[in-house]
Amino acid sequence: MPLATGRQWHPAVGQVVRFGISGGLATLIYSAIYLALADFVLPSGLALAAVPPAFLVAAFCGFFLHRNWSFRGHVATDATGSQSFRFVVVQLFGLGLNTFLTWIVTAEMHLPNWMALIPVISLTPASTFLLQRNWVFGARG
Repeated sequence: MPLATGRQWHPAVGQVVRFGISGGLATLIYSAIYLALADFVLPSGLALAAVPPAFLVAAFCGFFLHRNWSFRGHVATDATGSQSFRFVVVQLFGLGLNTFLTWIVTAEMHLPNWMALIPVISLTPASTFLLQRNWVFGARG
C-alpha cells in the first residue's frame, strides 16, 4: 500500500508523526529527569540509577499520549486489561534497553552522562514504536 494516494496519506504516516511528537515530549521528560538525577542528585558514577525513575515518569506520560493521540483510530477495544499488560511489557523492554545502553556508555566507556542519551533517543523509540503499533495498540481481528 503506498504512503500517499492522491491527497490522503496512509494512516501509518500520521501515527509516525504523532508518535514522534508524543515520544519527543516523553523523551524530553526522560532526559530532564535522568540528567537532573545523574548529574546533581546521585553520586558520581551512578547514572544507571537515574534510568528507572526517569523512565517510569516518561512511560506513564507516554501511555496516555500514545493511547489517546498517537494511535487514535488504531487502538483496539480492551475490556480485559491485556492492552495495559502489553504496554507494560513493551515499557519493560524499553527500560531494559535504556539501562543497557546507559551502562555501556557511562560505566563501560566512561563517557559523560549526557552521551547515554544519544543511543537511548535513537534506538528505544524506533523499537517501541513498532511494538506498540503492532502488538500493544494494534487492531485485533
